[in-house]
Amino acid sequence: MENLHSVYLEEAEDLFSRIEESLLLLEKSPDDASLIAEVFRSMHTLKGSSSMYGSNKVADFVHNLETIYDRVRGHEIDLTQDIIEATFKSLDHLKKIVQSPDIPDPIDAKYHEKLTADILGLLDEYSGGGSSIKQGSVSTKNTFFVSFVPDKNIFKNGTNPLLLIDELRDLGPSRVYTTIKKGLVSKKADPKECHTSWDIILVTEEDENPIQDVFIFVEDTSDISIEKIADVDLLSVSQFASKLPSSDLSSKSPTIKQIKKWVSEIPQEAFENIAEEATEVEEVTEDEKGEKLQRSHTQDEAITSIRVSSDKLDELMNQVSELVTTQAGLSLYAENNFDPVLNVIADNVEKLSRQLRDIAFEMTLIQISNLFRRFNRVTRDISTQLGKSVKFITEGGETELDKKIIDSLADPLMHLIRNSLDHGIESTEERIKLGKPEKGTIKLSSYYSGAKVYIQIEDDGRGIDAQKIREKAISNRLISKDDDLTEKEIYDLIFMPGFSMAKTVTDISGRGVGMDVVKKNILDIRGDITVESKIGKGTKIILGLPLTLSVIDGLLVKVEATSFVVPLVDIKKCFEIKREELSNDFNELITLEEEKIPYLDLRKEFLIKDENPPEKASIILLENEENKIAVCVDAIVGEYQAVLKPVGKYYRNQEFVSGATILGDGSIALVLDAYKIIARKIVKQKKSA
Repeated sequence: MENLHSVYLEEAEDLFSRIEESLLLLEKSPDDASLIAEVFRSMHTLKGSSSMYGSNKVADFVHNLETIYDRVRGHEIDLTQDIIEATFKSLDHLKKIVQSPDIPDPIDAKYHEKLTADILGLLDEYSGGGSSIKQGSVSTKNTFFVSFVPDKNIFKNGTNPLLLIDELRDLGPSRVYTTIKKGLVSKKADPKECHTSWDIILVTEEDENPIQDVFIFVEDTSDISIEKIADVDLLSVSQFASKLPSSDLSSKSPTIKQIKKWVSEIPQEAFENIAEEATEVEEVTEDEKGEKLQRSHTQDEAITSIRVSSDKLDELMNQVSELVTTQAGLSLYAENNFDPVLNVIADNVEKLSRQLRDIAFEMTLIQISNLFRRFNRVTRDISTQLGKSVKFITEGGETELDKKIIDSLADPLMHLIRNSLDHGIESTEERIKLGKPEKGTIKLSSYYSGAKVYIQIEDDGRGIDAQKIREKAISNRLISKDDDLTEKEIYDLIFMPGFSMAKTVTDISGRGVGMDVVKKNILDIRGDITVESKIGKGTKIILGLPLTLSVIDGLLVKVEATSFVVPLVDIKKCFEIKREELSNDFNELITLEEEKIPYLDLRKEFLIKDENPPEKASIILLENEENKIAVCVDAIVGEYQAVLKPVGKYYRNQEFVSGATILGDGSIALVLDAYKIIARKIVKQKKSA
C-alpha cells in the first residue's frame, strides 16, 4: 500500500506541474483550445488516479473542477480570470491534501468546503444555475460514427493505431470494422507502412470532445471524421443492430449513408422504449471511466520506461562507486604482479566498470526543465504581489543534471529570481519613463559548455551600481577606501554575509541574509557563481556546475608521499621543469610558453619539508574563463577515476580541498578544487602587488 501511495503522489505531482504550466500559458492565451484540453485531460487523469487509490474526497473535488473545464472546452462558458485564480487556489490545496486524502486537519477541511462552494458558485454563475455536479444522475447516451484512416507512415512516428482503437472502445460499447487496402499481398506491400483503416460505431455517455482527444497526436496526419448519428444507444435497438454486418475482416464496413437510412427506418416507439430503460440501467461512473483511461494512457509508457525510486538509484551509484574503487585495487595489483592473464582481466574489468559507471550516471540525470517549471508560478505570484508586469522565459530545459545537484539548486535559484523581481525589474511607471517596454523580462536558461552545465538568470532591469556597492561595503567596513577592486570583485561583495542594498525589509528580501547562503550552496556542489551587470540594462548571474557529484575523471599526482587528484576538466596542459627555477623566484611567477603565469607550490601550501626534493617538478596548468594558474607537484602518476567522499573535520576548512577518494592500495588522496585554487591565488597575487 505504501508503494502504491508513493506512485500516486509521483503521478499527482507530475499532473500538478502540467496543469500549472498550462494555466500560466492560458492567462496569456485564454482561447487556446489545446491548453484547455490539456488542463481537462490532466484533471481527468488525476481524478481517475485518486479514485483508484481511494482518495474519494480528492476525486470529487477534482471532478467539479473538471466540469468547469469541460464546459470551457465545449464553448458553453468562457475561461475567465476568476476561474483561473480559483484553479490556482485549488491546486495549492490539492498539493496539500493528496498527502492526507482524509483531510484530518479541521482547518484544511473547512478550507476544502469553502473552495468546493466557490467552484460550485462559479459553475452556477457562468451556467445560469444549471451546473451538472457529480450527484449520480444518469447521463444520456449518444451514438457516433467514427472513421479513422491513418497516414501510411504512422508506425515511423512510434504510434500504434490499434491502441487508439482500444482507447476509443474504452469510452463505451462499439462495433469496429477493419478495412485492408486491396491487392497488398500481390504487390508486396512495405510492412513498415500502414494500409489499414477503421470505421467504428461507438455508444458513449461522452460528447464529441473525448473522442477527438483519442486522436489528438495523429489528427494532423490522418483522415478522421466523427459524426453523431443519434442521442440514444443504437446498438441496443434491435431494428438497427440486426442490419449491421458482422465485424470480422470478411465483412464490408457500412457507410454513413447506409447507417442514416437504417436509423430513419426505426419506429419511434423503439426510441421511447430505450429512453425508459435508460433510467433502470446502472451507469458506468466517471471514476471507472477515469480508471480505464488511466490504464490505456499508461500502457505505451510502461513499455519504454519504468518508475524507479531515487533511493534505489542512489544505492546503485554507491555500489558503482565501490566497484570503481575495487577495480583500481585490481589494476594496481595486476601492475605490481606481472601476469599476462591477470592484466587482461584487469583491463576488461576497468573497461566494464567505466561503461557501468557511465550508464548508472546517465540514469541519475534528469532534465532541468523539471526544476525550471517550479519558478513559473513563483514569478507570477511575486510579480503580482509587487505590482509589476513580468514576462518569464525559460530556455535549455532539455539540459540534464545529476538529481542531487538539481535538488540543491532549488533554493539558490529561488532566491536569485526573487532578487531579480524585487531589486532588478523596475515598476511599470518607472520603465515607461525610461523608455523600456512596460513588461519586464526575466530569462532563466541553461546550456552545456565543455564538461560543465551553466545556468543563467538574466533580467532587463535597473542593473547593479558598482560604485554604490563599493560605498556600502566601505561603510559596513567590509573593505577599506584604499582597496583597489575590479568590477567583478565589487560584484562579489554582494555575496558577503550581511551585505544588503535594500533600504527596507520586506517579506521578499532586504535582511542581508541569503546571497552569502546562495554562494555557499553553489560552492558546496563544486560550482561557481559570477555576476555581470550594466546600469539601466540589467543583470546576469551565471552558475557553473559539474555534471555529477559522485565520480570524476581526474589526474593523480604526488607531492612527497601524499597523493592528490585534480579534475581533468580543469586542466589545460602539463609541463616538466627543474625545481631550481621555482626556488630562485620571489614573485611566484613562472614562464610557460612565453607567458608569465602565477604558480602555487603544493609543497609550500601543505608544509611538506624535505631537504632533498626531486630535481624535476611537474607543472599542471589550470584555467577558468578569465585566469590561469600553474600548480607545482613532484610527479604525475596518471589518469584516475575518483570516487568522491566527504572530507573529515581536519580538512573541512581547507580552502581548496573539495573531497577525498580511496586509491587502489587503500590510501587516501585529497581532491583539489581548481576553481578555489585559482580564486585564492589571484587574490593573494593582488595583495602582494
